[in-house]
Amino acid sequence: MSKKGKNNDIAISVKNITKEFTIYEDKAYFLKERLANLKRNKKTKHVVLKDISCDIRRGESVALIGVNGSGKSTLLKLMNKIIYPEKGTIEINGKLSSMIELGAGFNTDFTGRENIYFNASMYGLGKKDVDPIIDKIIDFSELGEFIDVPVRTYSSGMYMRLAFSIAVNVQADILLIDEILAVGDAHFQEKCLNKMKELKAEGKTMVFVSHSVGQVKSFCDRAIWICNGVKKMDGKTDEVIEEYLKEQG
Repeated sequence: MSKKGKNNDIAISVKNITKEFTIYEDKAYFLKERLANLKRNKKTKHVVLKDISCDIRRGESVALIGVNGSGKSTLLKLMNKIIYPEKGTIEINGKLSSMIELGAGFNTDFTGRENIYFNASMYGLGKKDVDPIIDKIIDFSELGEFIDVPVRTYSSGMYMRLAFSIAVNVQADILLIDEILAVGDAHFQEKCLNKMKELKAEGKTMVFVSHSVGQVKSFCDRAIWICNGVKKMDGKTDEVIEEYLKEQG
């Protein structure tokens, strides 16, 4: 699904994406129950995204907005290849780093330091790539002595700090960001936002999902409004936000 794009100005190209999920009416919790109900269990298809298309240019900061369940986070996961579409294609041109479900790839028995190497490997980085930047990652996380204890002892805020610190220091061209500033104290939230502004100034491409209108307005050049799985509006952030808020009442 990811390949070299023909237009060098396009970082992400989404073409006619449709994504469905299967919903079972009878929810069996044990394998025996599931096997017994296999034939009679009714299932329905829920279409989350319907024929979505958009191009995101290099250096753009684009917000995906919409109410809960609109499909914006699903689109972000499709871009990251966490899930795959039933129809359509997505082309990614550049090295990708994601801040979606931060820390999902951590081994909780490993220390924070060990998880830096483990998690960075998912971005295609080996030990020789991580060694020069590990101090930078640790310093940004502000975990101090906790960097050498197992992450199972971490609070959700500490978990987020470490995962964010890795994601923003792997020298990616494109960053996918999903509500990561919803966790952590005000100081670190501000630090994260400033770091993303710094990356934006460096010309990084960012796709940003957030329910914070203030963050979207201050950070994103463009907004895509997704409503009931379809693209309702795509344009300048202030204009899209204004229409979105009118509909929310």
